[in-house]
Amino acid sequence: MNDLFNELEEKIQYKFKNRNLLKIALTHSSYANEHNLENNERMEFLGDAVLELSVSKYLYNNDKHDEGILTKTRAKLVCEQALNIYASKFDFAKYIFLGHGEEATGGRTRKAIIADALEALLGAIFLDSDFNTVCNIVYELFIPYIDLALENKDYKSILQEKLQSEKRNIRYEIVSEEGMPNDKTFEAVVYMDDIIMGRGIGKSKKEAEMASAKNALEKEAR
Repeated sequence: MNDLFNELEEKIQYKFKNRNLLKIALTHSSYANEHNLENNERMEFLGDAVLELSVSKYLYNNDKHDEGILTKTRAKLVCEQALNIYASKFDFAKYIFLGHGEEATGGRTRKAIIADALEALLGAIFLDSDFNTVCNIVYELFIPYIDLALENKDYKSILQEKLQSEKRNIRYEIVSEEGMPNDKTFEAVVYMDDIIMGRGIGKSKKEAEMASAKNALEKEAR
């Protein structure tokens, strides 16, 4: 385990004073349940806020657009798809601790698991150091790839903008979930007012909602 930690610390150019924080950040709930350990969910909650503030600071200093544009840009840079782009650049998924069942069913490739663990890592660094240190790491590891993140289509945002211009209300609903606890598939529908506009399936609720928004946009384009 120490070799794994050393390798990751070298990649992110940060050495933890308290390695237990790093271990928690990398511990998925499936592994935690098998080994009676603390999982990374609370740390992910913290890291989500730290990431958003770090990216906000970067955009404030480097992007002269107004608040509305900055908000949309930030959303694209901190979303699940963007986090997976950043994570792929230093093979982050290999460091996550997964339970046997989650590992066997492809958990190491699940976007939600990778994104949550990466946010937890930022939360751990924040607890181990300070906000400026997190900012520097975000700037080194994430910012070089923001163009790739911005190229990703956020179908939910696109649909939201389109329907807002038509003064329509939009909401998402998870209508079904199937599979074992560590290998679920979700189905989502997106409503315009009370009309179902699209359906989508994904391995997380976010993926299913994104797929339903894409389906709605594709229908509109026909």
